[in-house]
Amino acid sequence: MAGPANRQGRIAADNIAGRESTYSSTQGTGIVKLFDLTAGMTGATERTLTRLGRPFMKVHVHPNGHASYYPGTHAMHLKVMFDPSDGRLLGAQAVGVDGVDKRIDVLSVAIRAGMTIEDLEQLELAYAPPYGSAKDPVNMAGFVGSNLLHGDVALWYAEESPDLPDGVVLLDVRSATEHEQWAIPGSILIPHKELRSRLSEIPPGALVYVYCRSGFRSYLAQRILVQSGWPDAKTLSGGELTFRAVHPDGSAGSVAYPVVTYAEDHLASRRATGV
Repeated sequence: MAGPANRQGRIAADNIAGRESTYSSTQGTGIVKLFDLTAGMTGATERTLTRLGRPFMKVHVHPNGHASYYPGTHAMHLKVMFDPSDGRLLGAQAVGVDGVDKRIDVLSVAIRAGMTIEDLEQLELAYAPPYGSAKDPVNMAGFVGSNLLHGDVALWYAEESPDLPDGVVLLDVRSATEHEQWAIPGSILIPHKELRSRLSEIPPGALVYVYCRSGFRSYLAQRILVQSGWPDAKTLSGGELTFRAVHPDGSAGSVAYPVVTYAEDHLASRRATGV
């Protein structure tokens, strides 16, 4: 007499044998290693979405591959696209030294599962200093994307330059040393820690486009401006790092290998003082 385990095995085998399989889709997940760099992608690219006339929003973030205080990490360049109506993920690309494969795999599964940019905020991903940060790059993309989706932040993009709106004020909120080494042509410098006390230097009602190195300081500055009488102020998506990738021969200064930590403003002040 067959036991319960044998009966369950036969039922499972019958179900498998009688099941119809269908092809769902291919989303183009891939990865390649080029010397010390790794590049990966999944889902639709911006070029594909544009060609198809598909509306989308996009964010660029540059967090570290793993915790900054653990040796050997570098900035990861992560771009995520999503539907502006419901936040559903559409595609992502990443370039970096460490951890690109992990993040692309997470985003590949998220796209296949129909997840949204908001879902990325809540993902609980494995953390230890050699492997990641308490706020993973995927979480960071979710935070920025959710802010954009809900109108809590307004972005401008490197592709818009040099054809910026007439009368726009380009505001650099990095340190004076950083501004001397490289700056977008025509921009004025007000370090973000001085912005509240120097708002009178910005024309009332002007459209202000803010930028910094990776987007953190300019986000803080954009929030200050919106709350202080410049409601249309925008922050550069991905900051200087994205701008220089889009315009590699467009502005003065040499292109340094990007190494950025979570405390961008602290490092900037250390570079300025030589400490």
